[in-house]
Parts: sequence; C-alpha cells; structure tokens
Amino acid sequence: MTVRAWAELLRVSALFTVPGDALAGAAATGLRPDRGTALAVGASLCLYEAGMALNDWADRDEDAVDRPHRPIPSGRIAPGAALAAAGALTAAGLGLAARAGRPALAVATGLAATVWAYDLRLKHTPAGPAAMAAARGLDLLLGATATGAAKSTTGPEPGSRTRPRAGSGSGSRTGAGTASASASRGLVRGALPAAGLLGAHTYAVTAVSRHEAQGGSTTAPLAALAATAALGAAALRAQRGPGDATPDTGRGSKRESHRPPAPPASTAPRLLLTALTGSYFRTAARPLLHAALNPSPPLTQRAVGGGIRAMIPLQAALAARAGAAGTGLAVMGLVPLARTLARKVSLT
Repeated sequence: MTVRAWAELLRVSALFTVPGDALAGAAATGLRPDRGTALAVGASLCLYEAGMALNDWADRDEDAVDRPHRPIPSGRIAPGAALAAAGALTAAGLGLAARAGRPALAVATGLAATVWAYDLRLKHTPAGPAAMAAARGLDLLLGATATGAAKSTTGPEPGSRTRPRAGSGSGSRTGAGTASASASRGLVRGALPAAGLLGAHTYAVTAVSRHEAQGGSTTAPLAALAATAALGAAALRAQRGPGDATPDTGRGSKRESHRPPAPPASTAPRLLLTALTGSYFRTAARPLLHAALNPSPPLTQRAVGGGIRAMIPLQAALAARAGAAGTGLAVMGLVPLARTLARKVSLT
C-alpha cells in the first residue's frame, strides 16, 4: 500500500514524458547524446518528481475536498514526508546537473525555482500556465546545455605539444571559461525554437488542467485543440538540418552566419517527421475534442492526460526535425511503457 501511495503521489506514470525533454534538447544542438545528456535526464526526473510531491503537499487542503482519495488527504502519506521528499529530490536533481557543468546547473537552478514557485504561489494565478510552460522549456534547455559539456570545457588533447607560456595560466583559464560560456549560449540559442514549441504545448495543457476538478470549461479545450494543430504545423514547417544548431564557440561567427541553407530532407526522414507529428496530434486532439463537447470533470481529466501523453511524440518530432531520427524513434519507444503504467497509476 505504501509503495502504491508513493507511486500515486509522484505520478510515476508521467515519468516517461520527461526523458524526451533532454533528448530533444540534445538533438537541437546537433550533437550526439552523451554522458552530459544522461545526467540531464536524471536531473529532470528528480526535479519533475520533486514538483509532483510538492504539488500534492501544497494542495492538501484543496484535495481533501475535491480529491479525498489522493495519498495525503487519505492519510496514506504524511504531509511532512511529501515535503521532505520534494526537498530531497530537488537537491538530487541539482547535484546531477552540477556534474554536467556550470551552465547545466544554472539552467537546473532556474528550473527548480520555477517548479517551487509554481506549486507554492503561481499555480492558482493567471501566471500559472506560463510558469509551467517555462519549466518544460527549461527542461529541454537543460539537455541542450548538458550535452557536449565535457567537449566545451576541456583544454588541449592529452599529449599535445602546445604548452602554456610562463605566467599565462590565469589567462588560459579565463579564455577557456569565456569559450565555454560562449559555446553554452550557442547551444541555448539553437534549442530555443524547440523549447518554445514544447512550452506552448505545456501552456495549453496546463490551461485545461485548471478545470479538471470541476469541469465546465469549453473554451480551454478548444483553445488547446487549436494550439495542438498549430504546433503540429509548426513542427512540420520548421524542419531543420542537423548542422543548423552548431554551437557558437566565439570563433568564425561571420562564416557561420553565412552558412548556406541545409539541403532538403530526404523522403524517409520527412515521412518519419510526418508520422511523429501525426501521432502527437492524434494523441492530444481526440480527448480535447471530447472535453470541448462535454466539459465534465472526467472528460477534462482525460484531455489533460492525453495532453501529457502527447508530449512524448512531440519530443520525438522535435528530435526528428533536428535530424536525429534515431533519437526520435528512441523517445517513441517510451509510449507503450507510459500507456501500460498509466492504466495502473493516474497521470493527473
């Protein structure tokens, strides 16, 4: 019973929507996933679960009225235990991000602050959906900044004949730090369009979720349905070549700014992107349409669940449009796992 209670509190069925953030961020940089990407995935999972525990702790009085079956109001988990779990998971997430480098830690710190601000203050304000959208966007940027971090911070290759001149050590370290910071900014810029699309989807789903307890809103599901269609079209239209997100290392900026357009995508990647985008729209649109026609609490909750599950094909599509077809297919491999676990533990 205790294990199930914690699974419900942490909404473990939604965990499979998290790794794709970092993987899509890595794809947007044009780099292969590496150890930094894995650390970003771990940090994202910890911070996501911290938000789930903190969410139920903050809503314990409201849930006692609207959702008495939830773990805290039902007495299966003590409020203090949920709050302690949120703190421990946040610390673990920041620790993992720190191992991926300072830029990743900076993004993870902003992500953690956004999660705590949303749960404790912003959730029931007009800024709530924007805060949640920012959190998802930052999660994708975490993957972008962590990927390739070791390459951007290391110095000359071992065995290199190049040696620093006497008295130049401090300047060398400063130069390396400047280059690393410039490279990180380039990675973030390259991933911003993908982060924006994922954030926009999150905003729409969060707006619907504000009505899942009482229902009654037709406007929110309709707006989310329109947003889903627009985002799917944007993902198809914004397809990029794998070299478009080359990090800015502070050198050759003029050459890179005049890089010729990427060649047209071959048929197979284009078909994959179309299939992934279609899966995204189908997963999100059907329950949203049902909720718009009948905005009852159960159908609204299904619409929110569909919007959460749709993040996986959206992440896969974002990876595929950046030229990382293999990453996109790997992300889609999480769909059956998420569907199976969602039958046992609710997403909302």
